[in-house]
Amino acid sequence: MASDSNRLEDEHRADPAGELIPLTSNPDDNPRPVSLSISRMDRRVWRFPSHSHTRSQLLFTMNGVVDCTVGDSFGIVPADCAVWIPGGLRHTVKGAGLAECCLLYLDPSRIPASLNGHRTVKVSPLLRELMIEAAKQSDAYDENGAPGRLMATMLDQLALAPTTDLQLPMPREERLRRLAERIVSDPCDAASARMWSKRAGLSERNLRRLFQADIGMSFGSWRRRLHVMHASQRLIAGERVQDVALDLGYDNASGFITMFRKIVGKPPARYLADLSPKAGARREETT
Repeated sequence: MASDSNRLEDEHRADPAGELIPLTSNPDDNPRPVSLSISRMDRRVWRFPSHSHTRSQLLFTMNGVVDCTVGDSFGIVPADCAVWIPGGLRHTVKGAGLAECCLLYLDPSRIPASLNGHRTVKVSPLLRELMIEAAKQSDAYDENGAPGRLMATMLDQLALAPTTDLQLPMPREERLRRLAERIVSDPCDAASARMWSKRAGLSERNLRRLFQADIGMSFGSWRRRLHVMHASQRLIAGERVQDVALDLGYDNASGFITMFRKIVGKPPARYLADLSPKAGARREETT
């Protein structure tokens, strides 16, 4: 009979990664310092391979929700949000179902000073429309004409985009990384810390100690933060708070809302309304 540690490794290898979408171009080859494109995916499960490029990238989710791993950080990128990926950082993007993304690539000379590190940001309606219009321009647009002014205005708005809290550090230690990736793949698994430590071939005490030392966050806090991210993804898609709370193992919506408020500083309804007015208007929730 396989040990719990071996079973964890077997489950991780068996977990389908999704249909691989090949990279068809290198943004570093674009003749202009600012370039955009719109990518549409409509597969059951899909992913772009791990890669990097010299130019920094803003991946803006126009429709749907995507997951993005950048270096040692995992994040979700729901509609009307974007992830900023500094040049040279390896990253992987994946999702499920229909998703539409606008991809902005910037030469180091054009990066706004406010974007000094990997983060997720909220895209305003104005920035969204500017990016969509900019994506229609040719690769050799006139930098001194109207297209160039459009790009400059778009970058001015990008510099003002507020940061959102949709990132999660991932452990670097091999056993912890495999464990974390497995938990991320199924946030609703209600196994206790003791059960997860056994699956990883560790004592519960060692799991907690190693997790804290690796990412500066306790195992329990890390899982609660993951629950908030997973819940945000589902609530933005229109699911009920009660359903999400029960799926994540909470006895009722009140317990989940209390946890959410402690992590985020506001209840789900207010958080969603601030993140996306359209999503907040759809939610029916008790605070």
